[in-house]
Amino acid sequence: MKGLQIISVGAAHPSKVVTNDDLSKIVETSDEWISSRTGIHSRFFCGDGESCVSMAIESSKAALERSGLEKEKIGCVIVATISGDYATPSVACMVQRALALREDIPVLDVNAACSGFIYALSVCQGLLEANGEKYGLVVGMEQLSRLLNMEDRSTCVLFGDGGGSVIVEQSENAVFKSVLGAKGGEEILCGGAGTKDQTIKMDGGAVFKFAVTALPYCMKKLFSFEKEDGKNYSIDDISQVICHQANSRIIDHCVKKLKANPDKFYKNMDHFGNTSAGSIPLAIEELWRMGRLDENCKLMLIGFGSGLTWGGCIISFNAKRP
Repeated sequence: MKGLQIISVGAAHPSKVVTNDDLSKIVETSDEWISSRTGIHSRFFCGDGESCVSMAIESSKAALERSGLEKEKIGCVIVATISGDYATPSVACMVQRALALREDIPVLDVNAACSGFIYALSVCQGLLEANGEKYGLVVGMEQLSRLLNMEDRSTCVLFGDGGGSVIVEQSENAVFKSVLGAKGGEEILCGGAGTKDQTIKMDGGAVFKFAVTALPYCMKKLFSFEKEDGKNYSIDDISQVICHQANSRIIDHCVKKLKANPDKFYKNMDHFGNTSAGSIPLAIEELWRMGRLDENCKLMLIGFGSGLTWGGCIISFNAKRP
């Protein structure tokens, strides 16, 4: 297969900021309790007229405009989400309609929770290869506030709304090395359409134990891939490691265990919270907007979450400077 490179990015989040102090007025908690355990200080919640679909459209429009591509060039639309506006139609179909994209392309949602964006990139690569297309739109977007029990302080303080979109190009000169997996489990659980309880429940201890194992395991698998010169990839080949932004302690624990440079592990959960499938593209767009990603560099993306799913990839990044 050819590789993939990210050539354009976009992001969206609601206008309403919800701080830890705001939550302390709803449930028994405090900024100190939340931030010391998670690194989170605030997050965004959707208000009137804002939703998973509206944000997916907004971020995708931005990515498409920044790419400079004609919309007819987009060969597939893949949206990673667990919180779409409807059970059907998919968020991807609503994005396709809003952007007036071609009708003869595959358009679908992917549900792999916090690993969803990595899964979506892999699905996109396969579809582009199978259909002889060159460009794809991949989105990770969530409106998790609609799935929260605001009386459960173990979950309602963790999650936020938002996400991002990328335009990817299939190219002989690009790199895309991915690993995906799942162990099957209900450590994070949310009832589906028609069930009585459609709010997120989580066994925090079990999830933390899984995450601090899955992250370094995934990195080790990715570093086992060979480059064109026959040598294995190393951290020196990677501009930024962008992990799912669940909890700062998970990332810090793995950085320490791996004896890695913490500057290469970006964190922004302090002001976004955990946005599940939206967290990685949100972080990519923020890094790009800050001018911290060079053209023609390589990113390592790692997700882990409900399922229990995990996934990671090394992908080329070649978006023009903001």
